[in-house]
Amino acid sequence: MELTNYDELAFEKIKQLDENGQEFWYARDLQEILEYTQWRNFLEVIDKAKTASENAGNSVISNFADVSKNVKIGFGYREIDDIKLSRYACYLIVQNGDPRKEVIALGQSYFAIKTRQQEVQDEFNKLSEDDKRISIRDEVKRHNKSLSESAGNAGVTNFGEFHNYGYRGLYNGLTMADIHEHKGLDKGEHILDNMGSAELAANLFRATQTDEKLRREQIKGAQNANDTHYEVGKKVRKTMADLGNAMPEDLPTPLESLKDIKQKAKKKIKPVEDSKPISLFDDFE
Repeated sequence: MELTNYDELAFEKIKQLDENGQEFWYARDLQEILEYTQWRNFLEVIDKAKTASENAGNSVISNFADVSKNVKIGFGYREIDDIKLSRYACYLIVQNGDPRKEVIALGQSYFAIKTRQQEVQDEFNKLSEDDKRISIRDEVKRHNKSLSESAGNAGVTNFGEFHNYGYRGLYNGLTMADIHEHKGLDKGEHILDNMGSAELAANLFRATQTDEKLRREQIKGAQNANDTHYEVGKKVRKTMADLGNAMPEDLPTPLESLKDIKQKAKKKIKPVEDSKPISLFDDFE
């Protein structure tokens, strides 16, 4: 079942953050969202989830933490039992919930997606800076191809000019050539191969959001596409400024280019690669 923004918001609204910024859900809140009217019936589902956690070799205590809290009853307060649930605990609960409930299926989609997203993020955070650069650089290359395709559909024929509009928006007027000179690169070096992960991530966001806007709004006309790229670049820059982050042109240039890093990592015996046609967009990958 497809998860809509409205459905996702229902689970997001009851999400809590502890003093360390870690997210959790209260079982009583989740009970209501999952349409269990009786706490004792919901506890049976939680017990199944605990068993599943234990069987998977994961700590029950760290994922299902018993707590007490005061709730207002009439003119006074009463202490009730509750449970602080991790995202993984919530995932196990919805997996063990009543499959006849539509909201259970929605919950399964939500927590499965969010759990996988967190796993990917955790895996990414474990990478070295060079590995992060390689990962994001590959994403930039892929999305720049999609962006160039969207620009072409909009009527762009001068792709160098189009991509420069995006850089100018993000880099406060600097073109690709200006950035190349600013970084002190040798002739033939690509600016994207000489960016750190933070700078690459800013450019990835610029590319994906421009691509999405061109497609969604079905923008037509080369100049309109150029202006769109410029404005998206400016907005990404403003977001970085609003967050108090360094501007992309002020971020340090890594000592070693990704081209050199990849060459060092290659095996001595290079596999034979099939020939491939030259892409119109190679210079902007």
